[in-house]
Amino acid sequence: MSKKNVAINYTSRDFESIRRDLEEFAKRYYPNTYKDFNRASFGSLMLDTVSYVGDILSFYLDYQMNETFLDSAVEYRNVVKLARQLGYKLQTSPSSYGKMTFFIEVPADSTGLGPDSALIPVLQAGSTFTSTGGGVYSLLEDVDFDKEGNQVVVGSADSTTGAPLTYVIRAMGTAVSGRSGTESFTIGSFERFRKVPLGVTNVSNIISVTDSEGNEYFEVDHLSQNIIYKAIRNTTTTRTTVPNLLKATPVARRFVVETVDNQTFIQFGYGSDSNELTNPVVDPTEVVLDLNGRTYTTDADFDPTKLIDTDKFGIGPSNTTLNIQYRFNTTSDVNAAVDTITGVASANFKFGNQGALSLGNRNSVINSLEATNEEQFVGSVSLPSSEEIRQRAFSYFATQNRAVTAQDYQAICYGMPAKFGMIKRVAVLKDPDEFKRNVNIYVMSENSAGKLVAANTTLKNNLKNWITQYKMISDTVDILDAEIVNFDISYEILTDINANRFDVISNCNQKLANKFAMKQDIGEPIRITDVYRELQKVNGVVDVTSVDVGLKSGGIYSESNYDFDAALSSDGRMIEAQPNVIFELKYPNVDIKGSIR
Repeated sequence: MSKKNVAINYTSRDFESIRRDLEEFAKRYYPNTYKDFNRASFGSLMLDTVSYVGDILSFYLDYQMNETFLDSAVEYRNVVKLARQLGYKLQTSPSSYGKMTFFIEVPADSTGLGPDSALIPVLQAGSTFTSTGGGVYSLLEDVDFDKEGNQVVVGSADSTTGAPLTYVIRAMGTAVSGRSGTESFTIGSFERFRKVPLGVTNVSNIISVTDSEGNEYFEVDHLSQNIIYKAIRNTTTTRTTVPNLLKATPVARRFVVETVDNQTFIQFGYGSDSNELTNPVVDPTEVVLDLNGRTYTTDADFDPTKLIDTDKFGIGPSNTTLNIQYRFNTTSDVNAAVDTITGVASANFKFGNQGALSLGNRNSVINSLEATNEEQFVGSVSLPSSEEIRQRAFSYFATQNRAVTAQDYQAICYGMPAKFGMIKRVAVLKDPDEFKRNVNIYVMSENSAGKLVAANTTLKNNLKNWITQYKMISDTVDILDAEIVNFDISYEILTDINANRFDVISNCNQKLANKFAMKQDIGEPIRITDVYRELQKVNGVVDVTSVDVGLKSGGIYSESNYDFDAALSSDGRMIEAQPNVIFELKYPNVDIKGSIR
């Protein structure tokens, strides 16, 4: 019996085409076996069933294939994972930073001319404070109330003589959102690429990882990274302008942090303690390339792993107890408005000669502590959309860990780790002064209500320090605030005679609110044609007769006096934005007004 040559159409992948091919197949190769192709027949049932299964399988094959590429992926989780492969890490649990102001009341000394220096304490780093919204904020540095420059005023005076009895001292310190926590893990025999899950969610920063033998593990961007730059406090005469020194430090023991569905994992490499070399100094003869014209003979292959203490992507822990200290957020919104961080959760004080002081005097000073934030704490922003993540990942990959172009600077700014705070929008411009090679970076943050606000000083300083490790040595960088310009939209439409006018207006307003819910970029114009296009998509709208975009300024809006008439393009299609201006439709419920002609 000769082999049957079956012609298979591999392009048929939907229900109808699969069924049609199956029916033709049966008629051609089994004409005498089955002839009843009536829609109510058993044969038709079998054809429909097979086509149904084939359509489902074809759909999921296409879907899964699309989800493996960053360009075509639609699921947010997959977009995040694919972006991570290009080096861009989405910061899901960011921190907010800001300056805190502290007040204490100290008894006067014997002369009454100033506070008793023995009772002036140091508020230690790690002290925690709470906001009215339930957030917890930790002090990052010691606050010395005896520091020169602190404001000192009379707190109370004798009612008879007027002599000062107490003095109030004002000092400032930097705080960050989140509470510190510690977990210990018993580690058994060596395991390649060991992954340790943390027991809490919303982890914003890994503070330290040590084992019971005293070895310290360092966080890196990827396990192949063998050197980190540590900030060493500058004790020289230049410390006023350069507070920290960057020191390149080899790290044989290292880890990466991965967050999946708000669950944080710490992953180590696959090197054991036996992989650690005793001599960290590299022998040049082992890494120098064989060059023509030279008389010596060395390895012809350059092995980068010989530049580090170990290959295997770092030394992992084994037969030890691992202690992990981290910081985690207690609320989903870690931003804080002015004067909302006023609660003292735990205050750790240190006195110079504590043993010589009475307990009553110490407690009096400790209990007098008051705290507040005179500036907004910002750093937490709403998660970017899938398309934003996609574009940021492409840009970040193109930077190759150096800032040369404006796009490089922008990608690196968005890639700053969440533990330093986050910014909502960035614009990079060349300084208009052509006599210096300076880069102006305009940034914008977001408050707890999702409205644009200026980034505070601490966040901008963190960003500047972060950029320093990537920028060209000849570049200087200034971090500046972008100008917020609020606007409103008024429109007039014609509706279908049978449409409910109230529903049409409501749908139009919602359509525009959704359009401008995604914050614009700095320097992006307001396209009036987009407003027309969105309104015309609404059912019941026959025509859009007019659209007007106006300035909102003062009161609950920004103080900008942006000239919309001068910024209107010659064709009337858009409101142009200056390079350092960002437009915001701040309150859609009141800033969008529609009418029916």
